[in-house]
Amino acid sequence: MFFSGIIFIISCLLIILSSRSIIDALHRLTCRLGWKEFIVAFFAASIGAVMPELFIGIRAALKGVPELALGSIVGQNIILFTLSVAICTFILKEIVVESRTVRAGAAFALVSVVLPFILLWDGTLSRLDGVVLIAACLFYIYWLFSKEDHYIKKHTVKLPRSSSLTRDIVTIAFGFLFVFLSAEGIIYAAENFSLHLGVPVTVFGIFAVGLGVALPETFFSVALASRGHSWMILGGLLGAIALSSTFVLGLVALISPIENIDLEALSAARFFLISGGIFLLLFVRTNNKITGREAWFLLGVYLLFLLFEFVILS
Repeated sequence: MFFSGIIFIISCLLIILSSRSIIDALHRLTCRLGWKEFIVAFFAASIGAVMPELFIGIRAALKGVPELALGSIVGQNIILFTLSVAICTFILKEIVVESRTVRAGAAFALVSVVLPFILLWDGTLSRLDGVVLIAACLFYIYWLFSKEDHYIKKHTVKLPRSSSLTRDIVTIAFGFLFVFLSAEGIIYAAENFSLHLGVPVTVFGIFAVGLGVALPETFFSVALASRGHSWMILGGLLGAIALSSTFVLGLVALISPIENIDLEALSAARFFLISGGIFLLLFVRTNNKITGREAWFLLGVYLLFLLFEFVILS
Protein backbone atom coordinates (compact mmCIF):
# COMPACT_ATOMS: atom_id res chain seq x y z
CA MET A 1 0.00 0.00 0.00
CA PHE A 2 2.79 2.44 1.00
CA PHE A 3 4.85 1.34 -2.01
CA SER A 4 1.88 1.94 -4.32
CA GLY A 5 1.47 5.44 -2.86
CA ILE A 6 5.12 6.29 -3.55
CA ILE A 7 4.83 5.00 -7.12
CA PHE A 8 1.65 7.02 -7.67
CA ILE A 9 3.17 10.28 -6.38
CA ILE A 10 6.39 9.87 -8.39
CA SER A 11 4.43 8.99 -11.54
CA CYS A 12 2.17 12.05 -11.17
CA LEU A 13 5.16 14.34 -10.66
CA LEU A 14 6.88 12.84 -13.69
CA ILE A 15 3.75 13.33 -15.78
CA ILE A 16 3.50 16.97 -14.70
CA LEU A 17 7.12 17.71 -15.63
CA SER A 18 7.02 15.73 -18.88
CA SER A 19 3.72 17.21 -20.01
CA ARG A 20 4.95 20.72 -19.31
CA SER A 21 7.99 20.09 -21.52
CA ILE A 22 5.79 18.66 -24.28
CA ILE A 23 3.37 21.59 -24.09
CA ASP A 24 6.18 24.17 -24.29
CA ALA A 25 7.79 22.41 -27.28
CA LEU A 26 4.48 21.99 -29.11
CA HIS A 27 3.67 25.63 -28.43
CA ARG A 28 6.88 26.75 -30.12
CA LEU A 29 6.25 24.45 -33.09
CA THR A 30 2.71 25.71 -33.72
CA CYS A 31 3.75 29.34 -33.28
CA ARG A 32 6.09 28.87 -36.23
CA LEU A 33 3.02 28.09 -38.39
CA GLY A 34 1.46 31.53 -37.75
CA TRP A 35 -1.81 30.17 -36.34
CA LYS A 36 -4.25 32.06 -34.11
CA GLU A 37 -3.54 31.99 -30.39
CA PHE A 38 -6.65 29.87 -29.77
CA ILE A 39 -5.58 27.25 -32.32
CA VAL A 40 -1.99 27.35 -31.07
CA ALA A 41 -3.24 26.62 -27.57
CA PHE A 42 -5.82 24.09 -28.76
CA PHE A 43 -3.22 21.94 -30.46
CA ALA A 44 -0.09 22.71 -28.46
CA ALA A 45 -1.44 22.89 -24.92
CA SER A 46 -4.35 20.50 -25.27
CA ILE A 47 -2.47 17.79 -27.18
CA GLY A 48 0.34 17.99 -24.65
CA ALA A 49 -2.18 17.89 -21.82
CA VAL A 50 -4.10 14.85 -23.12
CA MET A 51 -0.98 12.77 -23.70
CA PRO A 52 -1.11 11.43 -20.12
CA GLU A 53 -4.80 10.63 -20.60
CA LEU A 54 -4.03 8.93 -23.90
CA PHE A 55 -1.24 6.74 -22.54
CA ILE A 56 -3.12 5.95 -19.34
CA GLY A 57 -6.25 5.15 -21.35
CA ILE A 58 -4.49 2.88 -23.82
CA ARG A 59 -2.58 0.98 -21.14
CA ALA A 60 -5.69 0.71 -18.95
CA ALA A 61 -7.67 -0.66 -21.90
CA LEU A 62 -4.96 -3.19 -22.75
CA LYS A 63 -4.86 -4.30 -19.11
CA GLY A 64 -8.62 -4.73 -18.97
CA VAL A 65 -9.49 -1.74 -16.77
CA PRO A 66 -10.79 0.84 -19.31
CA GLU A 67 -13.11 2.28 -16.65
CA LEU A 68 -10.01 3.90 -15.09
CA ALA A 69 -9.69 6.02 -18.25
CA LEU A 70 -13.33 7.06 -18.01
CA GLY A 71 -12.93 8.11 -14.38
CA SER A 72 -9.73 10.06 -14.95
CA ILE A 73 -11.19 11.93 -17.94
CA VAL A 74 -14.31 12.88 -15.98
CA GLY A 75 -12.21 14.03 -13.01
CA GLN A 76 -9.82 16.02 -15.18
CA ASN A 77 -12.60 17.79 -17.06
CA ILE A 78 -14.42 18.84 -13.89
CA ILE A 79 -11.22 20.51 -12.73
CA LEU A 80 -10.56 22.20 -16.08
CA PHE A 81 -14.13 23.51 -16.40
CA THR A 82 -14.19 24.97 -12.90
CA LEU A 83 -11.04 25.18 -10.79
CA SER A 84 -8.57 25.90 -13.61
CA VAL A 85 -10.73 28.61 -15.21
CA ALA A 86 -11.38 30.17 -11.78
CA ILE A 87 -7.68 30.38 -10.87
CA CYS A 88 -6.76 31.95 -14.22
CA THR A 89 -9.60 34.48 -13.89
CA PHE A 90 -8.44 35.47 -10.40
CA ILE A 91 -4.99 36.20 -11.84
CA LEU A 92 -6.29 38.19 -14.84
CA LYS A 93 -9.25 39.80 -12.98
CA GLU A 94 -11.36 38.78 -15.98
CA ILE A 95 -10.98 36.72 -19.16
CA VAL A 96 -12.26 38.55 -22.23
CA VAL A 97 -13.67 36.36 -25.02
CA GLU A 98 -14.24 38.24 -28.27
CA SER A 99 -13.52 35.47 -30.78
CA ARG A 100 -16.34 33.43 -32.33
CA THR A 101 -13.90 30.52 -32.57
CA VAL A 102 -13.43 30.54 -28.79
CA ARG A 103 -17.17 30.64 -28.14
CA ALA A 104 -17.70 27.77 -30.57
CA GLY A 105 -14.94 25.89 -28.77
CA ALA A 106 -16.79 26.29 -25.47
CA ALA A 107 -19.96 24.91 -27.05
CA PHE A 108 -18.15 21.90 -28.50
CA ALA A 109 -16.42 21.23 -25.17
CA LEU A 110 -19.84 21.02 -23.50
CA VAL A 111 -21.18 18.74 -26.24
CA SER A 112 -18.09 16.55 -25.96
CA VAL A 113 -18.61 15.87 -22.24
CA VAL A 114 -22.34 15.21 -22.65
CA LEU A 115 -21.98 12.82 -25.61
CA PRO A 116 -20.19 9.98 -23.73
CA PHE A 117 -22.92 9.91 -21.07
CA ILE A 118 -25.59 9.72 -23.78
CA LEU A 119 -23.75 6.77 -25.29
CA LEU A 120 -23.39 5.24 -21.80
CA TRP A 121 -27.16 5.15 -21.18
CA ASP A 122 -27.07 1.32 -21.32
CA GLY A 123 -24.02 1.11 -19.02
CA THR A 124 -21.66 0.24 -21.88
CA LEU A 125 -19.39 2.25 -24.12
CA SER A 126 -19.04 -0.06 -27.12
CA ARG A 127 -16.64 0.01 -30.04
CA LEU A 128 -19.36 1.60 -32.16
CA ASP A 129 -19.71 4.31 -29.50
CA GLY A 130 -15.96 4.79 -29.73
CA VAL A 131 -16.26 5.39 -33.48
CA VAL A 132 -18.97 8.00 -32.83
CA LEU A 133 -16.74 9.84 -30.33
CA ILE A 134 -13.73 9.89 -32.66
CA ALA A 135 -15.93 11.04 -35.55
CA ALA A 136 -17.19 13.94 -33.42
CA CYS A 137 -13.61 14.98 -32.70
CA LEU A 138 -12.62 14.81 -36.38
CA PHE A 139 -15.69 16.85 -37.35
CA TYR A 140 -14.71 19.67 -34.98
CA ILE A 141 -11.11 19.69 -36.19
CA TYR A 142 -12.40 19.83 -39.77
CA TRP A 143 -14.56 22.82 -38.86
CA LEU A 144 -11.61 24.59 -37.26
CA PHE A 145 -9.58 24.29 -40.45
CA SER A 146 -12.45 24.72 -42.93
CA LYS A 147 -11.84 28.48 -43.17
CA GLU A 148 -8.58 30.36 -42.84
CA ASP A 149 -10.09 33.00 -40.59
CA HIS A 150 -10.69 30.29 -37.98
CA TYR A 151 -7.00 29.61 -37.52
CA ILE A 152 -4.70 31.91 -39.50
CA LYS A 153 -3.46 35.10 -37.92
CA LYS A 154 -0.31 37.07 -38.56
CA HIS A 155 1.24 37.59 -35.19
CA THR A 156 4.76 37.73 -33.93
CA VAL A 157 5.95 35.37 -31.26
CA LYS A 158 9.41 35.83 -29.84
CA LEU A 159 10.91 32.38 -29.47
CA PRO A 160 13.94 31.79 -27.23
CA ARG A 161 17.29 31.90 -29.01
CA SER A 162 18.01 28.41 -27.74
CA SER A 163 14.86 27.12 -29.45
CA SER A 164 15.31 24.99 -32.58
CA LEU A 165 13.10 22.59 -34.51
CA THR A 166 15.36 19.60 -33.80
CA ARG A 167 15.54 20.37 -30.09
CA ASP A 168 11.76 20.71 -29.83
CA ILE A 169 11.18 17.39 -31.64
CA VAL A 170 13.66 15.60 -29.34
CA THR A 171 12.01 17.18 -26.28
CA ILE A 172 8.60 15.96 -27.42
CA ALA A 173 9.88 12.43 -28.10
CA PHE A 174 11.51 12.08 -24.67
CA GLY A 175 8.50 13.68 -23.04
CA PHE A 176 6.21 11.04 -24.56
CA LEU A 177 8.55 8.31 -23.31
CA PHE A 178 8.41 9.57 -19.71
CA VAL A 179 4.63 10.03 -19.91
CA PHE A 180 4.31 6.41 -21.04
CA LEU A 181 6.43 5.17 -18.12
CA SER A 182 4.43 7.33 -15.71
CA ALA A 183 1.18 5.91 -17.06
CA GLU A 184 2.38 2.43 -16.20
CA GLY A 185 3.07 3.50 -12.62
CA ILE A 186 -0.29 5.23 -12.22
CA ILE A 187 -2.24 2.22 -13.49
CA TYR A 188 -0.32 -0.13 -11.19
CA ALA A 189 -0.99 2.11 -8.17
CA ALA A 190 -4.65 2.66 -9.10
CA GLU A 191 -5.34 -1.06 -9.29
CA ASN A 192 -3.70 -1.64 -5.91
CA PHE A 193 -5.50 1.24 -4.20
CA SER A 194 -8.83 0.15 -5.62
CA LEU A 195 -8.27 -3.40 -4.39
CA HIS A 196 -7.13 -2.50 -0.86
CA LEU A 197 -9.57 0.35 -0.24
CA GLY A 198 -12.58 -1.30 -1.85
CA VAL A 199 -13.18 1.81 -3.98
CA PRO A 200 -14.33 1.33 -7.60
CA VAL A 201 -11.48 2.05 -9.99
CA THR A 202 -13.70 4.57 -11.80
CA VAL A 203 -14.13 6.60 -8.60
CA PHE A 204 -10.40 6.46 -7.87
CA GLY A 205 -9.78 7.72 -11.39
CA ILE A 206 -12.13 10.68 -10.88
CA PHE A 207 -10.30 11.88 -7.79
CA ALA A 208 -6.64 10.89 -7.78
CA VAL A 209 -5.79 10.17 -11.42
CA GLY A 210 -8.00 12.98 -12.75
CA LEU A 211 -6.25 15.47 -10.49
CA GLY A 212 -2.82 14.24 -11.54
CA VAL A 213 -3.46 14.57 -15.27
CA ALA A 214 -5.23 17.94 -14.89
CA LEU A 215 -2.26 19.60 -13.19
CA PRO A 216 -0.01 20.08 -16.27
CA GLU A 217 -2.73 21.93 -18.21
CA THR A 218 -3.65 23.94 -15.12
CA PHE A 219 -0.04 25.01 -14.53
CA PHE A 220 0.33 25.95 -18.20
CA SER A 221 -2.87 28.00 -18.07
CA VAL A 222 -1.73 29.81 -14.94
CA ALA A 223 1.55 30.66 -16.69
CA LEU A 224 -0.43 32.04 -19.64
CA ALA A 225 -2.63 34.04 -17.27
CA SER A 226 0.41 35.65 -15.71
CA ARG A 227 1.38 36.82 -19.22
CA GLY A 228 -2.14 38.01 -20.09
CA HIS A 229 -2.87 35.49 -22.88
CA SER A 230 -6.58 34.95 -22.21
CA TRP A 231 -7.46 33.43 -25.60
CA MET A 232 -4.73 30.81 -25.23
CA ILE A 233 -5.96 29.90 -21.76
CA LEU A 234 -9.41 28.94 -23.02
CA GLY A 235 -7.94 27.34 -26.13
CA GLY A 236 -5.82 24.97 -24.06
CA LEU A 237 -8.47 24.18 -21.45
CA LEU A 238 -11.34 23.67 -23.89
CA GLY A 239 -9.14 21.71 -26.27
CA ALA A 240 -8.01 19.33 -23.52
CA ILE A 241 -11.62 18.76 -22.46
CA ALA A 242 -12.82 18.14 -26.02
CA LEU A 243 -9.97 15.86 -27.09
CA SER A 244 -10.02 13.72 -23.95
CA SER A 245 -13.82 13.27 -24.01
CA THR A 246 -13.97 12.34 -27.68
CA PHE A 247 -10.72 11.12 -29.22
CA VAL A 248 -9.07 9.58 -26.14
CA LEU A 249 -12.23 8.00 -24.72
CA GLY A 250 -13.25 6.81 -28.20
CA LEU A 251 -9.86 5.17 -28.73
CA VAL A 252 -10.10 3.44 -25.34
CA ALA A 253 -13.55 2.07 -26.25
CA LEU A 254 -12.19 0.78 -29.56
CA ILE A 255 -9.42 -1.11 -27.79
CA SER A 256 -11.55 -2.39 -24.91
CA PRO A 257 -15.28 -1.57 -24.59
CA ILE A 258 -16.18 -0.10 -21.19
CA GLU A 259 -18.85 -2.41 -19.82
CA ASN A 260 -21.05 -2.75 -16.73
CA ILE A 261 -20.47 0.82 -15.59
CA ASP A 262 -22.32 1.76 -12.41
CA LEU A 263 -23.97 4.99 -13.56
CA GLU A 264 -25.14 5.76 -10.01
CA ALA A 265 -21.52 5.92 -8.86
CA LEU A 266 -20.94 8.51 -11.60
CA SER A 267 -24.13 10.47 -10.96
CA ALA A 268 -22.59 13.25 -8.84
CA ALA A 269 -19.55 13.58 -11.09
CA ARG A 270 -21.76 13.63 -14.18
CA PHE A 271 -23.99 16.35 -12.70
CA PHE A 272 -21.12 18.64 -11.70
CA LEU A 273 -19.22 18.05 -14.95
CA ILE A 274 -22.17 19.01 -17.14
CA SER A 275 -23.15 21.87 -14.80
CA GLY A 276 -19.64 23.29 -14.89
CA GLY A 277 -19.65 23.15 -18.70
CA ILE A 278 -23.06 24.82 -18.95
CA PHE A 279 -22.12 27.65 -16.60
CA LEU A 280 -18.82 28.27 -18.40
CA LEU A 281 -20.59 28.37 -21.76
CA LEU A 282 -23.18 30.81 -20.41
CA PHE A 283 -20.49 33.09 -18.98
CA VAL A 284 -18.54 33.03 -22.26
CA ARG A 285 -21.54 33.72 -24.50
CA THR A 286 -23.48 36.28 -22.43
CA ASN A 287 -20.96 39.02 -21.64
CA ASN A 288 -18.14 37.66 -23.82
CA LYS A 289 -16.01 37.46 -20.70
CA ILE A 290 -15.54 35.61 -17.43
CA THR A 291 -15.55 37.93 -14.43
CA GLY A 292 -14.18 37.51 -10.93
CA ARG A 293 -17.67 36.89 -9.54
CA GLU A 294 -18.24 34.15 -12.10
CA ALA A 295 -14.86 32.66 -11.22
CA TRP A 296 -15.93 32.41 -7.58
CA PHE A 297 -19.09 30.67 -8.75
CA LEU A 298 -17.08 28.10 -10.75
CA LEU A 299 -14.82 27.54 -7.77
CA GLY A 300 -17.92 26.94 -5.64
CA VAL A 301 -19.13 24.31 -8.12
CA TYR A 302 -15.83 22.44 -7.74
CA LEU A 303 -15.89 22.62 -3.94
CA LEU A 304 -19.49 21.37 -3.89
CA PHE A 305 -18.43 18.46 -6.08
CA LEU A 306 -15.70 17.51 -3.61
CA LEU A 307 -18.17 17.77 -0.72
CA PHE A 308 -20.80 15.61 -2.42
CA GLU A 309 -18.29 12.92 -3.36
CA PHE A 310 -16.85 12.91 0.17
CA VAL A 311 -20.33 12.42 1.64
CA ILE A 312 -21.15 9.65 -0.85
CA LEU A 313 -17.91 7.76 -0.22
CA SER A 314 -18.17 8.09 3.55
